[in-house]
Order: sequence, then C-alpha cells, then structure tokens
Amino acid sequence: MKKHFFSTLVALVCATLTLACCGKNDGDRSVIPEQDSTAFVNISDVVPDAIFEIRYFGTYNFVGTRIDGYLQPTALLTREAADSLRAVSDELLSRGYRLKIYDAYRPQGAVDHFVRWAADVTDTLMKPYFYPDLDKSVLFDQEYIMAKSGHTRGSTVDLTLFDMRTEKEVDMGGTFDWFGPESHPDFCGNPATGEYTGDNSGSPCGRSITAEQFANRMILRTAMLRHGFKPLDSEWWHFTLTDEPFPETYFVFPVNQL
Repeated sequence: MKKHFFSTLVALVCATLTLACCGKNDGDRSVIPEQDSTAFVNISDVVPDAIFEIRYFGTYNFVGTRIDGYLQPTALLTREAADSLRAVSDELLSRGYRLKIYDAYRPQGAVDHFVRWAADVTDTLMKPYFYPDLDKSVLFDQEYIMAKSGHTRGSTVDLTLFDMRTEKEVDMGGTFDWFGPESHPDFCGNPATGEYTGDNSGSPCGRSITAEQFANRMILRTAMLRHGFKPLDSEWWHFTLTDEPFPETYFVFPVNQL
C-alpha cells in the first residue's frame, strides 16, 4: 500500500513539474513576442481625461488614407508608459490643460505602409498639408520615413495640449506630422533653457513661430520630461518613455480596443 502510495505521489509530482516546466511554457512559446499585447493597455482606461484624434485611423494624415493596422480609433501603450502619461495628465489638468493624443503604439504593418507610400514618389495627395516645402523623394534620406519606428515598441506617444478654458487645441505653431525643421523642438528657441530666440534660419521658406507658440511647446515638453519621457529632436509632439520595457521588440498586433 505504501509502495503504491509512493509511486502515485512520484507520478503526481512529475506530472506537476512537467506541466509547470513544459505545458505553460509551451503555451508561452506559442505566442510570438511581437504578437503579444498582454503588456499593453488602452490609454483611455488609464488617462480618462485624454482626448483622442487618431490620425492614422482616418484620412487626414500625410498618406491620405487609413493606415494598415489601425482597426479602431483608439490608442494603446505599455502599462508603464500609460502610468507615466497619467502623471503628466494629472499635472497639466491642474493647469487647465488636457492631453490630446494623435498616435501611440503603432504596429509594424503601419510602418511598412509608410515605407511603401514613400517609395511611390508620384503619390503627393497630401503634400500641400504636410510637406509643401519638400520634394517627396527626400523623405527617406532626411529620415522622415524609416523602416523602424520607436512607436512600434509600445512606449512612444504623439500628442499636444487642449486648453479647457478656450475649449480649443493649444496653438503650437505647426501641425502634427509636418515634415520640416519647423517641427523641431529647437526651432526659434532653445528647449534646454526655454528661451525664445526667433531664429528661423533652418526654415527653407522662411516660416516662423511666435514666442507664445514656442512657450506652448515648452509647457508640453517640460511636463513630459518631468514624468519620465524623453523627446525627439525632430518632432515637438513625440515622446518616448525613457525606461521603456521593450527596447528591442517591434510589435505587430493591430491597434484595437483591448
């Protein structure tokens, strides 16, 4: 009887170890990391005061059509990035602003769509709105379009400010996804000091922004940096969580409500 009990116990232990070591892991291995959305959240669930204008779900973007991989007009981020964005939102709410989100997680299929569009230099439908000063043939060389994007790692967000007093988007002196030096954070000023200089020498057509517009950009930038995000030197609206949890993973699952 004891021998039978011992044999049964050994069998149960071995089965348990097999399930723990193989069964669960086999299930994990069946999910390709790039397809796994379990570490992501809906921004709207974490930052309920945010406003959303998901440009790549619609047609008002530099391509002029809905972008591959955007199945719903929602925005996703890793939990870590979303929690930090909530801290930004809470700070700016106390100053009378809400966050307006243009884009966050971007699947690799969307980036591939951008690459295909950029390779077709005859498609200039949206040129007057987003790159009037540039020939489309330079978009790769000047790195406006690239084969990989930080957005695809899940901790990058494109955003602006909404003024609750005026009930209007804050004037940043330029539109989201404008291809040109006018989008650079140091255009007409020094973002390190917040000083407005008015230096618009980089603009090919002599465009400029005002001191107030530069200051508005700095309100957003300062809050984002204070809560763990780092900026991009070519886009005033683009920020990535400094300690992003997936620095080497480019995800492929679509943008859809989780």
